[in-house]
Amino acid sequence: MGAIRIARPEDAKAIARIEVETWRSTYAGMLPDRVLVNMSERRQTASWASFLRHRPEDVSVATATNGTIQGFGNCGTQRDSTIRFAGEVYTLYVAPDRQSQGLGRSILMSLFQRLVDTGHATALVWVVRANPARFFYERLGGQQIMHRPIPVGGQQVEAVAYGWRDLGAVLAGTAKSGDGLTGDSLN
Repeated sequence: MGAIRIARPEDAKAIARIEVETWRSTYAGMLPDRVLVNMSERRQTASWASFLRHRPEDVSVATATNGTIQGFGNCGTQRDSTIRFAGEVYTLYVAPDRQSQGLGRSILMSLFQRLVDTGHATALVWVVRANPARFFYERLGGQQIMHRPIPVGGQQVEAVAYGWRDLGAVLAGTAKSGDGLTGDSLN
């Protein structure tokens, strides 16, 4: 693995490609087919380009040693004021051929560091309940805090929120374990 770094505007196309690939490989059979078929790298690139012009520091990317982006995630203030968690991981995707190699964990820890640095001591992430990758969050100490249906493509899909009540402790535990996270000014 290369490094975890803050995203740059020129990363939008690679981020969009990974997002579309990951959605199509992960959510087939879980989400309406028309949602997956209608995904467009071009539209997602435009969306990420806009986001990266305004808040690149909220997006972490994992790169190979040659600089190719292999995964990404973004975070910020938690969007539902009725839930008592300050921060939220909005996205976390690793290219299908690069999964199960520690990239997701490294990206998540970078996002947690960003949240702590911006005053968010707690965080949650929403995951489609049928997605077996949700157990990744449990292995990293996320506690299931609630579930609810979310609308996707005109259908209701059951989602689960995993939460961490002390991001500082999670990060301290990672540092003690010496897991070899690398990065440059991780936020």
